[in-house]
Amino acid sequence: MEGDSVTLQTGIKTKQQERIEWYFNGFQIATITGDLHYICTDVQCKDGDERFRDRLKLDHQTGSLTITNIRSTDSGLYQLQINSRRGHISTKIFIVAVSGFLGVGGDGLSAFVVEEDSVTLHSDIKTNQQTFIKWFMNGIRIAVITGDLSYICTDVQCNEGTERFRNRLKLDHKTGSLTITNITNTDSGFYRLEISSDTSEITFGVEVHNFSAAKRDEIKRKSAKEGESVTLDTRLIKTPHHSLSWYFNDTRIAEISGNQSKFCTDVQCEDGNERFRNRLKVDHSSGSLTITNSRITDSGDYQLNITSRRISIIRRFSVSVI
Repeated sequence: MEGDSVTLQTGIKTKQQERIEWYFNGFQIATITGDLHYICTDVQCKDGDERFRDRLKLDHQTGSLTITNIRSTDSGLYQLQINSRRGHISTKIFIVAVSGFLGVGGDGLSAFVVEEDSVTLHSDIKTNQQTFIKWFMNGIRIAVITGDLSYICTDVQCNEGTERFRNRLKLDHKTGSLTITNITNTDSGFYRLEISSDTSEITFGVEVHNFSAAKRDEIKRKSAKEGESVTLDTRLIKTPHHSLSWYFNDTRIAEISGNQSKFCTDVQCEDGNERFRNRLKVDHSSGSLTITNSRITDSGDYQLNITSRRISIIRRFSVSVI
């Protein structure tokens, strides 16, 4: 949880010929050489920034990385790269999840969700005749699509005997993006995207919080008496890199962009109406939605869409006003 310390173990002892590097969101955040000739963390590294502000510690004997006084924005994928003098490079990826945080991680490539959410991992391309896209989960192929659509498979269609997802995987035929619907705890892990046309690969992390059924109900199901306020809590910290939209019975009722250049509630939104009449409040820091002076007609299903360049999350809430 926030304020704790987390240590990512390398599992090795540093040697004279080794150079250990740590990356977050593509930026080098820590480096140590085996002879200790060069050591840096955060802003001291060539492309570092002040995200961690002296909260990173390197173990000089192992190169293990400790993040102190951890924050929700530290959630995400951390990459360890070990370089030997012989030119051998080995990598390892860690996922750091701060308890209670739900949303897109600070790295932009990780999703922290609760059971029953839907998560889309975006390829960020348009498929063409030459494109061949493969998706893997923890090293097992789970989806394939060719640019000419001559071959498409998901889950058990790709590998016999792997029925983990049971028809819960959807492939976008135009982009090859992968959606996991009605997500479960067993879907936590690393998802690797391989694109043959440019020989690139990207690793995503998905962490499904193991909340009890009672805790999930506390998050997703709200009840109130008429006239009371109801708050649907996103449990995230909004960043400039993602946008939030709220829907009621498939009608958009609120939206806030990452940089807050676009903001609307109710009738101000393009497809909104006057159902709520200035009774909606959106928290600019988290995107949480509050319905003030609630009415029985406010009962129903609400949907939160969290959208970023690489990851989208859909979460559904149920509100009952009596």
